[in-house]
Amino acid sequence: MATDATQFNGKIELDIRDSEPDWGPFAAPTAPENAPNVLYLVWDDTGIATWDCFGGLVEMPAMTRIAERGVRLSQFHTTALCSPTRASLLTGRNATTVGMAMIEEFTEGFPNSNGRIPFETALLPEVLAEHGYNTYCVGKWHLTPLEESNLAATKRHWPTSRGFERFYGFLGGETDQWYPDLVYDNHPVSPPGTPEDGYHLSKDIADKTIEFIRDAKVIAPDKPWFSYVCPGAGHAPHHVFKE
Repeated sequence: MATDATQFNGKIELDIRDSEPDWGPFAAPTAPENAPNVLYLVWDDTGIATWDCFGGLVEMPAMTRIAERGVRLSQFHTTALCSPTRASLLTGRNATTVGMAMIEEFTEGFPNSNGRIPFETALLPEVLAEHGYNTYCVGKWHLTPLEESNLAATKRHWPTSRGFERFYGFLGGETDQWYPDLVYDNHPVSPPGTPEDGYHLSKDIADKTIEFIRDAKVIAPDKPWFSYVCPGAGHAPHHVFKE
């Protein structure tokens, strides 16, 4: 968060006893009263025509409950590629205008396809963080260049550098859903269980989302949150549990 010392309204004198502090320019932003919590779900590679809430044959009771309590859109634009779609969802712009015409594994050195969202292009979590929200990213990211997806590289395009306070998931386009390659904030971690224990990344993502929200709520129960949750089981390698 940037501060503007030019807005300092205190008084600075030679003697500290004659000076008056002003914490206003340095205080953390506060969300408007009654600001809503936001759960932003991105279901990877699941055609919308398959969902039962849109007339499809695949039963998704949880999503149907959300649809019945919310708004179902029938006019929208997206792409058939992961990184461009995610760039548009988080910036509100056409993916080609923010360097994301291709997925991160096939980027090129051109303005429309370099795989790096410009820092002058605000991401949704960056805007919300500046307005007093806690921001979490859980699941698939796929907005970090392949050559920067390692611990020796710069982390300027990792989730925690683009507006998200917490991250748990995988950086690339796909991962094994039983034995995933996980990153926690900015370091790799091992899965907390095995398939033999009943582990699956989809449940892990849900549990971690709840954990992030609870971590903040016990301290600041009225502070709103934005959770960007991206399951990966619908994408290759298509590791979906029976239930």
